[in-house]
Amino acid sequence: MQNLKVSLIQANQVWEDKKANYENYEQLLADVSADLILLPEMFNTGFSMNILELAEEWGASASIDWLQKIATQKNAAIYTSLIIKEDGATYNRGVFVYPSGERHFYDKQKTFGLAREDQFFKSGEKETIVEYLGWKIQLQICYDLRFPEIARNRIDKTGNPAYDIILYVANWPDKRITHWDALLKARAIENQCFIFGCNRVGVDSNKLIYSGHSNVLSPSGEAMGNNFEIEGSLYFEIDFSSLEDIRTKLPFLKDI
Repeated sequence: MQNLKVSLIQANQVWEDKKANYENYEQLLADVSADLILLPEMFNTGFSMNILELAEEWGASASIDWLQKIATQKNAAIYTSLIIKEDGATYNRGVFVYPSGERHFYDKQKTFGLAREDQFFKSGEKETIVEYLGWKIQLQICYDLRFPEIARNRIDKTGNPAYDIILYVANWPDKRITHWDALLKARAIENQCFIFGCNRVGVDSNKLIYSGHSNVLSPSGEAMGNNFEIEGSLYFEIDFSSLEDIRTKLPFLKDI
């Protein structure tokens, strides 16, 4: 199994301005070289409920076209979320785009009632696990982090853990950032997996402040970064042998 190189893009998102966000990401990505790139939740709009103006059709999305272009240019997979319409419903949809342009999706299961997200977006009903470069990856979005039951790891029919990594992309405000830090750590420990958490920075139109703290957590819950709080890209490299080591020494998953 090859090492996996990941870049978390901790952006100051421009409120409801897709063009400005594309341009900003292109600058932030200019010198990035990685196997996998994460962008924050609702990467092109910020965490907006303005679905009438901002939603894009699943089968004809200019934003997904842009993600596919970047994935091809960077020869990297990309994971993020955006506002998508399909079959008369609107979703906060996570999109995993391979370098080839192939895509898989995950619809956020836990919509954030405090911000009335549940009034505008339909909740997803199932998990999505993708395979990439030999790694099995569980897709999640922001508020999902508070609900461990929807991402519980387990031993599958092959006798192996269902996944090796969970991806969280988020717009998680500073006033609850201690929860973000603690819950990322908890998900890593209880699921014996790597956690990648990509959050935004800056201030949105609702005057919410975001302090980032994007990070990668090891399967033992150790933070590999330093709670970075400004706009920029963060680079990490993980290896499978360290994951195998902790699962061998502490075989907790078999007891679920």
